[in-house]
Amino acid sequence: MEIALRSVTRSFGREVVFRGVEHVFASGSRTALLGPNGSGKSTLLQVIGGALSATSGTVLHQMDGRVIDPEALYRQVAFATPYLGLYEDLSLRDTLAFHRRFKPFRKGLADVDVARAAYLDKELDKPVRQFSSGMKQRLKLVLAVMSDVPLLLLDEPTSNLDARGTAWSVELLQAHVDGRTLVVASNRVEAETTLCTAQLDVLAWKPGARG
Repeated sequence: MEIALRSVTRSFGREVVFRGVEHVFASGSRTALLGPNGSGKSTLLQVIGGALSATSGTVLHQMDGRVIDPEALYRQVAFATPYLGLYEDLSLRDTLAFHRRFKPFRKGLADVDVARAAYLDKELDKPVRQFSSGMKQRLKLVLAVMSDVPLLLLDEPTSNLDARGTAWSVELLQAHVDGRTLVVASNRVEAETTLCTAQLDVLAWKPGARG
């Protein structure tokens, strides 16, 4: 998927988070959005994925030269973010089935394969609320990365993961990113951006930033 941002500004009331973003994420590109906490990385990631609208400017999503209808975009995008909630009263088995209704998993992957990839296949009948923070983060990552979508958006993907979990997350992404478009928001954590081949500093679009 190609995403073109033209003169994109996002504000909340009088607070301008970023202004004048001009960038094209080419189909199959792997880009890191870098910046400290509070710099607007998460907000920009949501604008890129259509979860938030731009206050001004345009965001255009295309596949094979055809513009994607904004109302259908959510089926083409997978997010994994620290602020993304899970339905914690559901069991893992029901969580996987619910997710699959809206975003099928990649070809050949059954629900148990997704659970096994996150080392959660022994927990299928356990409510998600009983999972540790690391287990929940692994679940969020496999739900996103193993969905059959052309655009992957990951926000600080190693959050709540120990060293072993961090290494696992890199291997998971490496095995499944293929030719899909990848955007990773990171507070300059090397492991999170190891597969990225381009970097954007979000601070460049903060009000008052100098070119």
